Amino acid sequence: MRLACLKSIIAIALIAGSVAITNAADSNRDRPNILFCFADDWGWPHAGVYGDPVVKTPAFDRLAKEGVLFDHAFISSPSCTPSRNAVLTGQQFFRLGTGANLYGALDVKHPTFVKLLEEAGYQTGHWRKAWGPGKFAEGGYKSHPCGQQQSFVQFMNDRDSSKPFCFWFGTSDPHRGYKKGTGRQSGMDIDKVPVPDFYPDVEEVRSDIADYYFEVERWNSDVMAALKLLENAGELENTIIAMSGDHGMPFPRCKGNLYDWGSRVPLAMRWGKGVPKPGRTVTDFVSTTDLAPTFLEAAGIDVPKAMSGRSLVSILKSEKDGRLEADRKAVVYGRERHTDCQEDSDDGFPSRALRTDDYLYIRNYAPDRWPAGTPNYATAYKKNAWLGDCDNGPTKSYLWINRDSSSTMQRLYELNFGKRPAEELYVLSEDPDQVKNLANDPAYATIKSKLADQLTGVLIQLNDPRETNAAIEFDDYPYSGGVPTYPGDKAFELYRDDR
Repeated sequence: MRLACLKSIIAIALIAGSVAITNAADSNRDRPNILFCFADDWGWPHAGVYGDPVVKTPAFDRLAKEGVLFDHAFISSPSCTPSRNAVLTGQQFFRLGTGANLYGALDVKHPTFVKLLEEAGYQTGHWRKAWGPGKFAEGGYKSHPCGQQQSFVQFMNDRDSSKPFCFWFGTSDPHRGYKKGTGRQSGMDIDKVPVPDFYPDVEEVRSDIADYYFEVERWNSDVMAALKLLENAGELENTIIAMSGDHGMPFPRCKGNLYDWGSRVPLAMRWGKGVPKPGRTVTDFVSTTDLAPTFLEAAGIDVPKAMSGRSLVSILKSEKDGRLEADRKAVVYGRERHTDCQEDSDDGFPSRALRTDDYLYIRNYAPDRWPAGTPNYATAYKKNAWLGDCDNGPTKSYLWINRDSSSTMQRLYELNFGKRPAEELYVLSEDPDQVKNLANDPAYATIKSKLADQLTGVLIQLNDPRETNAAIEFDDYPYSGGVPTYPGDKAFELYRDDR
């Protein structure tokens, strides 16, 4: 275990020791507690149990071993606010009005699992990043949608042990920025860091990914301490623990994108009393919109009809591995405006995707726009915005600086930052990193047509304004956030000299 992570575990665990041990059997309740551990920008497959050879995730691996590991979990939208709105409401992001965009408000008219659990007698609270970013009052909330903010230690000390609880255990890890070199300094072997096909396999990129890994490990140490806290309180076996992330890592072609590296996330769930056969891996396609109805059903609360997600309780209670439910063979997700970074407007880059075992089909509704934001920072709609739908960092800078250095770098730059056609189709068995678009290949015309029809049908069923007669207002909602800015030629020259 990394030294920094070990220190974090010890520090929090010592505090945890001050929590009085509570006998769950004496609490006069049968409803399970809920601990929802949700990271910021942590994507698949960055966990030891998924086979990553470098990052160490003992907390997540333990939940998978003692519970259920989901191999095909996807978010609703690869952007913080809409992803978290979708988790809270159990609805696809495009059904949530202004909540479909980054910094968009969540309207109180949408039922949430936290509010429904509160009304049913649960104590609720959250730590660090939960809902947001945004201003909850703009949606009609008088207090935070995830309950009172306090540390999990304080929450467990102050709670009424006769009541069940629901706690959103959040973090800002592994969101940028990173302290450069922390991955290597922690002892990681940079040479073993896997690099996806859309990046150059160079030390600068591998080190950047290792710095991201460092924060993933720090997040895992926090969750490990939370598990220890539950054990000390005698509540571990009566608590549903779900651990996941809101979208992929904050790198080019990942966060904010509909490829697996942006929209597929780790997910493991432990429920001592509710999982008769732990250690199973499930390949059903699931969405983070399924979490809200799961928590509600487990608590014995009726799931509102408005929730488009489907409970996972039957999967948790099963004793089978692999594909359990035949109709969970595909998942849909998408995006609208992430940041305000187009060249001549405050519009987003609207897209939807259908992911199956064999294919990823993407529909881009405005292929004339920049999917990662305009590279023309001098004429950007938002002053000084530069490729604003991608967080600044060494990998982004390396691609920019070296974009014309070779034909290979030109291709990689275009994959990450160039404009994209109206349709994309990827054959996953041949192209797991999804870099070879076959949408215009005649050999796949029939398959593409079938997938396109399937996507349209699901979106209509879910009342997506992009495919119905409803007004499309996503680009009209206000945006109150910032965007990554162009670091300037001097900064780039310093970086170039330091390579």
